[in-house]
Amino acid sequence: MRSLYDADTVRAAEKPLLASLPDGTLMQRAATALARRCAQLLGGTYGSRVVLLVGSGNNGGDALYAGAALARRGARVEALLLSESVHEGGLRAFDVAGGRSRTAGDDSDCALVEGADLVVDGMLGIGASGPLRPAYARLARQTANTDGVVVAVDVPTGVDASTGATDPDAVRADVTVTFGAMKIGLLVSPGAEHAGVVDVVDIGLTLPPAQITALDAADVAALVPEVGAETDKYRRGVLAVVAGSDRYTGAAVMAVGGALATGVGMVRFVGAAHPAELVRQAWPEAVVIVAEPGDTAAVRDLGRVQAWVVGSGLGTDASSAATVRAVLEMPEPVLLDADALTVVAEHPEWLRERRAPTLLTPHTGEFCRLRSIERDEVEAHRLRHVRDAARNLDATVLLKGSSTLIADADGQARVNTAQTPYLGTAGSGDVLSGICGALLASGLSPLDAGAAGAFLHGLAGLEAAGDPPTAITAMDVVRRLPDALRAVRD
Repeated sequence: MRSLYDADTVRAAEKPLLASLPDGTLMQRAATALARRCAQLLGGTYGSRVVLLVGSGNNGGDALYAGAALARRGARVEALLLSESVHEGGLRAFDVAGGRSRTAGDDSDCALVEGADLVVDGMLGIGASGPLRPAYARLARQTANTDGVVVAVDVPTGVDASTGATDPDAVRADVTVTFGAMKIGLLVSPGAEHAGVVDVVDIGLTLPPAQITALDAADVAALVPEVGAETDKYRRGVLAVVAGSDRYTGAAVMAVGGALATGVGMVRFVGAAHPAELVRQAWPEAVVIVAEPGDTAAVRDLGRVQAWVVGSGLGTDASSAATVRAVLEMPEPVLLDADALTVVAEHPEWLRERRAPTLLTPHTGEFCRLRSIERDEVEAHRLRHVRDAARNLDATVLLKGSSTLIADADGQARVNTAQTPYLGTAGSGDVLSGICGALLASGLSPLDAGAAGAFLHGLAGLEAAGDPPTAITAMDVVRRLPDALRAVRD
């Protein structure tokens, strides 16, 4: 499991090392790793054109020391200085190595950046936040015009390392070389779209346990239950799916398919006659109960289940709302998706009254309705808003999107790293609800079920899209879920 940290935590971890090590040791460690990565990206260092964008902080010093190392290896390195108080030792080493430096700000800056084989962004560090000053914004914009590789030092200029919020002119790096620990803003959108490939360099920091984490394949494999010799359908979990309507029939088929392909022991489907018949045809192994919207007795009398999924294609009228409330009154874990989220947006007290675990899986539009917040505000500060929602609603919230985030009421959060934009297709969210519901029924907590489910969903999407990727459907994701499960177990 990868741990993610904000800027304050990283700086606090640096203090005892800075006090105990000889002056400049940490910077030399960082600069050496940065120079090595830049040399790898250049292929042949000799004769290559490298431009450093240098601010006044330690990231600028890292860039200058790395630039000095590249100059000694035969690169033609030029530094554009954005401050009169850049790192003195770094600038002195850069000058001695044969680098050329000048103050940024004249008309030749653009041509210099555009003509570089590699641009090193060392303008601002992890402590920077808020709007970029004009000189920084101008150079940040110019990095978009180069055909060379853009490497960010620690964090791209204009990206908030602690939150992922971005300035409109933020640098879009091809590679970010970050020091000591993965920063939250490098994996959380919109900052994640500016970070490119992220290399984490160990500089010897001792860090506390992290509240923000990201699962890898081994973590997911450890969470997903294995099928043992003594396993039966009840031990593997029984999931109730309450979904679909005469208008949205496919939602029921997708949600049930996602659950079955994840390995749940049994699915009990409850829904209107037409989607129920389609579920029977697509998934004959499902136990199908026909119940019209508002038939709360069918919910209460369903039989043995370990978890519920409710909402996909259900509708939002009064009868559908009655069904949602009946499910929320059950003692088992409940996942709410799609129309159920619209219903509870009008009745948030139904969530707060629950004593059993609850997982919500909204996309951004549904989240905005749930929280009465504008879309732009949510997209700019996704992590903050998903954590606030989890605390306020006393539930676990999985916010789908460019970087899917899962947060619980205790402040723990997970960032999904298995993603593809090709999952932005009709029915994909219904499949995800089935996957996460199956994992809830197997006994996972909502946080683990949401995080592992999002990873498997993303990996199945990547498998379905292929390489080079092409458009996929939600049923393609269902079909590739067994491949995703095999992949994480390998």
